[in-house]
Amino acid sequence: MIGWQFKEYVPDEEEGSIFEQLLKLFKDILIYTSGDVNEALSWLNQIDNEHNITNDEYGMADFIQDLIDKGYIDNPDPQNPGFRPTKKIEIALRQQALEDIFGLLKKSKRGNHNTNFTGNGDENTSDRRPYQFGDRLDNIAMSDSLKNAYINHGLDEFRLTQDDLEVRETYYQSQMSTVLMIDISHSMILYGEDRITPAKKVAMALAQLIQTRYPKDTLDILVFGNDAWQIEVKDLPYLQVGPYHTNTVAGLELAMDLLRRRRNPNKQIFMITDGKPTCIKKGKKYYKNSWGLDRQIIRRTLNLATRCRKIDIPITTFMIAKDPYLVDFVEQFTQANNGKAFYSSLQGLGEFIFMDYKKNKNRRR
Repeated sequence: MIGWQFKEYVPDEEEGSIFEQLLKLFKDILIYTSGDVNEALSWLNQIDNEHNITNDEYGMADFIQDLIDKGYIDNPDPQNPGFRPTKKIEIALRQQALEDIFGLLKKSKRGNHNTNFTGNGDENTSDRRPYQFGDRLDNIAMSDSLKNAYINHGLDEFRLTQDDLEVRETYYQSQMSTVLMIDISHSMILYGEDRITPAKKVAMALAQLIQTRYPKDTLDILVFGNDAWQIEVKDLPYLQVGPYHTNTVAGLELAMDLLRRRRNPNKQIFMITDGKPTCIKKGKKYYKNSWGLDRQIIRRTLNLATRCRKIDIPITTFMIAKDPYLVDFVEQFTQANNGKAFYSSLQGLGEFIFMDYKKNKNRRR
């Protein structure tokens, strides 16, 4: 519990039953504990003791039993006491992250993005135009067409002709292949500031956003420290910072390799980081320098940013820091890639990602 301080818990009347209140808290804490169910329950028990969430009719033991009965946690090895999270709680964590970060977002039936091109697409716009041969009949604006027929022919000889018909303009819709890079270097928890938990929540929210609203899109997730490696969506709640430097080059190389395998022409990279590159690999050895901006490391990083620009892969950098020399590096990196950069507070990180994801999706090749 060292390093964590809980304030008074004030339940919301709209939160529902005690179980639902406890479940929301449990899911938040489970992200902080990187999936350690027993530690999360211990934290939750302390919060309950301090703020009396449970009562004589429903206690912590009842809550734990409900978690088991509802399939959120299980104990696969009775010989080794201890609970583990299930696939159901992993989905619930992503859904809660989506609601917390992209709170106003509603699920779409079609699950696609608009482009800036109008035509025989799937998403309606507010524009109308005269019917042309070959237009889809389900795009006919019936109210406007009937109004035209009334104006053109009157009620006495009412008829609906092709000249009266108007159709709704629609957008073509595109697909997007995205790689999300997450910095897990030691600086993400340095100086007592937790930066990895908000990064995890944003990653979970983005994954849930794509899977539910844009199911035709692809999302690959990787983490980078001294090296870079790919992870699955289900691994996001359990990410932990390691004793690593920041090898941005390794992350970008892996991201480009992942996108190279995607046949979709629309590709992009999101990178969440809090610091400058401090590590590259030379052969089988690491070259590290945590002091200032190392020219060798920066040069290789900028070269990769330029390569991404040449193959039309924009990189959006979300810098969770505002030190002047870090800002200077990000500006160089963004200029080399012709991408975007946001200098975000931890609280605003999710909103920035959502806004830029929507903007980048409005493209068609």
